[in-house]
Amino acid sequence: MKDIAIILAAAGKSTRFRDPFFKKVFTLASGKPVWQHSAQLFAEHPRVAQIIMAISPEDKELVQEKYSGNLSMLGVEIVLGGDERYHSIRNALERVRSDIKLIGVHDAARPCLTKQSLDAVIAAADRTGAAILASPIRGTVKRCNNQDQISETVPRDGLWEAQTPQLFQASILKTAYAKMRGKPTDDSQVVEQSGVPVVCVEGPETNIKITTKEDLRIAESFLKVPQRTRDNPFF
Repeated sequence: MKDIAIILAAAGKSTRFRDPFFKKVFTLASGKPVWQHSAQLFAEHPRVAQIIMAISPEDKELVQEKYSGNLSMLGVEIVLGGDERYHSIRNALERVRSDIKLIGVHDAARPCLTKQSLDAVIAAADRTGAAILASPIRGTVKRCNNQDQISETVPRDGLWEAQTPQLFQASILKTAYAKMRGKPTDDSQVVEQSGVPVVCVEGPETNIKITTKEDLRIAESFLKVPQRTRDNPFF
């Protein structure tokens, strides 16, 4: 049964990646563009019916010239994003097919997602209607002022760092976006604003989001390890 649509968020500016030639989602990691690692995992999943990648308008020509063959092979549709992440997701939602049951949103800059983690968050979304991968915060958390001086030690009990994918019943996510307020930083926040509870599913810390060149090196080292090993939270 193919009833899941995946939106790959790939329209960011990659300011902190600091590469004069490629944004982080288009740079190579273990021989493939970063975005392709996740797209391939989703394309091979038996329940994924549709993959939509939101890109910046300024990247349209590059994507068409350089990746059209890969996109076609993986069945990835392209939609143009906006200035903010939520603009891009809203544009992609308009392309989601009417027969889709669950919609997942995934950072294209997270190439180390594994099938085991994906299956776990899908199962939770099937059961509850709204679920995300996340990792409990285990270190001591400090809040600093604008001079980088510690103003507070924040209790870490109950604190989780959000990951992706984040999966929701299609009607829940579409309704939440129609009522969206402010400038949410992820899709779970949009759904939380609508009053729908969202469940956290523990994901491995190897599900890293590439932000800097150092993150890319770490991700490449993870990609050399079998998926089952990467799903171990203590790896």
